[in-house]
Amino acid sequence: MYRNLEQCIIDLEKHGHLIRIREEVDPYLEMAAIHLKVQAAGGPALLFENVKGSKYRAVSNLFGTVERSKFLFRRTWDAARSVIALRNDPFKALKQPFRHVGAGLAALNALPMKTNGKLPHREIRISDLPQIHHWPDDGGAFITLPQVYTEDPDKPGIMKANVGMYRVQLSGNEYVQDKEIGLHYQIHRGIGIHQEKARRKGAPLKVSVFVGGPPAHTLSAVMPLPEGLSETMFAGLLSGRRFRYSYADGYCISRDADFVITGEVYPGETKPEGPFGDHLGYYSLIHPFPVMRVHKVYAKPDAIWPFTVVAGRLRRIPRSGRLFTS
Repeated sequence: MYRNLEQCIIDLEKHGHLIRIREEVDPYLEMAAIHLKVQAAGGPALLFENVKGSKYRAVSNLFGTVERSKFLFRRTWDAARSVIALRNDPFKALKQPFRHVGAGLAALNALPMKTNGKLPHREIRISDLPQIHHWPDDGGAFITLPQVYTEDPDKPGIMKANVGMYRVQLSGNEYVQDKEIGLHYQIHRGIGIHQEKARRKGAPLKVSVFVGGPPAHTLSAVMPLPEGLSETMFAGLLSGRRFRYSYADGYCISRDADFVITGEVYPGETKPEGPFGDHLGYYSLIHPFPVMRVHKVYAKPDAIWPFTVVAGRLRRIPRSGRLFTS
C-alpha cells in the first residue's frame, strides 16, 4: 500500500490523521512530552519538521489509536490474514480454489526481493540522527521503534533471518560516540539465539538496525507470527509490496527503510545500558548488555525518524524510591 513512510504521512494528513509541527522542538524531553499529551487525548499522528540538532524530521503516534491503525492497513490486512489462514489449513484452497485466488496473489508479496544497484541512502553518523531523550533519568537517547535484523550464522540468508524490536541506546553511559551503541534483549529471543551460535563459532554477529520504511515493516518486528513465516515475509504481505533488500559490506540493507545502522556484536563484549523509562511504568535500571560496534550508518535524503514513548505514567523506582514525572 505504502512504498515508504513519506507516502504514509501524506495519506494520514489528507484524511485528518496527522498534523505538522513546524516550530523547532527539542528532542531532550520536549518531543516526548508533546507526544504523551496528544496520545493521551486520542489525538493525531505528529510530524516534527524542525528537530533541534538534526536535519531529519521525526514522526510519532502513528499507531496511537485503533482507528488509525486500521486505517493504515485498510487495504492489506484482510489479504494478509487470509494468507496466514491458508498456511494453517492449505486444504481450504483445494476445496474452494477460486475463492482464494486473491490470497494466492497476495502471497507473492511475501517473498523478499533482492535488489542490486546503488543504494538509495547516503552515509551519515549516529550523532546526525534525532537524539530523542524520553525521560529525565534515561541513560541517553534511544531508538524506540527499531527493526533489528540478524541472520542465523548456521543458515545465513534472509529466509532464516530474525527481525525483532529490541531497545537500542544511541548515546550516553560508556558508549563511544558514533562508534558504539547498546542493544537490549534477552538470550531466548531470536537475536540472542543467533548471537549464541556466533559465539560458538568465535565470530562476531552482524546486525542491521532498520528505522522507518512502510509502517508494515515496523509492525512486523513485534508481531507474534506462526512458525515458518518470517518478519520480512509478513512485512511484504501487510504492505502489499515485497520486502526489498540488498547487501553492503556483508550487511543486509532494507532499501525501503529511512535509516539503517550496521555493525557487529562481539562475543562477551558488553557495556552498561539504561536506565530507560519502560512500559511497565518504572525505569529499567542499568545492566550490562551487548554493545554493537558501528560499521556504517545510512539515511535516505528525505528520511523521517519514527518514534514512540513507551511509558505514559511512571511510578517509583524500586531501588531508590524516586518518582517519575509525566
